[in-house]
Amino acid sequence: MREAEGGKEYDATEEPCCHRTKERTEKEYKSLLNRLKRIEGQVRGIRGMVERDAYCPDILIQVAAVNAALNAFNKELLGNHIRTCVVRDIREGREETIDELTATLYKLMK
Repeated sequence: MREAEGGKEYDATEEPCCHRTKERTEKEYKSLLNRLKRIEGQVRGIRGMVERDAYCPDILIQVAAVNAALNAFNKELLGNHIRTCVVRDIREGREETIDELTATLYKLMK
């Protein structure tokens, strides 16, 4: 059981209706959440800079750092997805997963 937003617990093995889910290892879960927490902190820092009327180039540099952090998050998540979900689906004969992965990659490369 893990805690979801609002303190409600959910069982990661339960499939909610109409949505696919991914059960992550504790290591993967913690790594992704830690990255997101750092990104949230960076975004709050940018907000503070705007509220303090910081110099535009200083804010832009921090925004670039957040973009880089989000890209690193995406790379980690995508790598995990390919190593687990995609490999499993292909082994089980679900070829449509390749189309889904391709569509996802196209969206990420925009």
